[in-house]
Amino acid sequence: MAMDVIDYFIHGDDMQFVEIELDPGEAAIGEAGSMMYMEDGITMDTVFGDASAQQSGLFGKLVGAGKRLITGESLFTTVYTHQGQGQGKKRVAFAAPYTGKIIAFDLRKYGGTMICQKDAFLCAAKGVSLGVAFQRKLGTGFFGGEGFIMQKLDGDGMAFAHSGGTVIERQLAPGEVLRVDTGCVVAYTPNVDFDIQFVGGIKTALFGGEGLFFAVLRGPGTVWLQSLPFARLASRIFAAAPVRKGGGGSGGEQGGILGSIFNGDD
Repeated sequence: MAMDVIDYFIHGDDMQFVEIELDPGEAAIGEAGSMMYMEDGITMDTVFGDASAQQSGLFGKLVGAGKRLITGESLFTTVYTHQGQGQGKKRVAFAAPYTGKIIAFDLRKYGGTMICQKDAFLCAAKGVSLGVAFQRKLGTGFFGGEGFIMQKLDGDGMAFAHSGGTVIERQLAPGEVLRVDTGCVVAYTPNVDFDIQFVGGIKTALFGGEGLFFAVLRGPGTVWLQSLPFARLASRIFAAAPVRKGGGGSGGEQGGILGSIFNGDD
């Protein structure tokens, strides 16, 4: 499918959103629930699976939906199309789900493919295919955690991913190795070799606080790293939230509003 060529602008600093400009007939796809606003003249249509597979029949739709299910995403994506004629550009905006940065990828500059953390995709030009990338190494499969099943973005258009905290881009020279917490890897180009390595040493593994394994990235290629993975943020919130003590009643024993929220209360 031919890619739609879109213009965009990323607003904000730590709580960012991306505004995409669509010419008549152009469209963008967004992760379910990511739309912030859209101007009059843009229509939205929720589709089953990957919007790039809509011309390949029922089987193609099922395959696209299955890939998204494996990566932990919704079975549906939403397509935003500028239906107006002679109305000029119209804008639709997508917001990141938590504090961090939005990364814009021009897939043409990276050979048409990008590997991303499984919950990183935000939106893209219509025609970008959303797939799944399994790490092929056995050790990665058993111990990779966040890095085992990742998203694969294919096409020659613009795609946008979000990260937690601050994001950095690192260029790895041939043979250069970078050891990273598995949750801190946002994206990398397919030529980067990804593996999982034991941290080494029982004392470090048990008391170091960094987990038992980390990702090993070997160049050449480009990697994007985030300073605050959402899983790390969530674990700190859970650890700090008051815990409910016993049954009914109110006040301190209830753990407060925050404790009720994280304990699944209405």
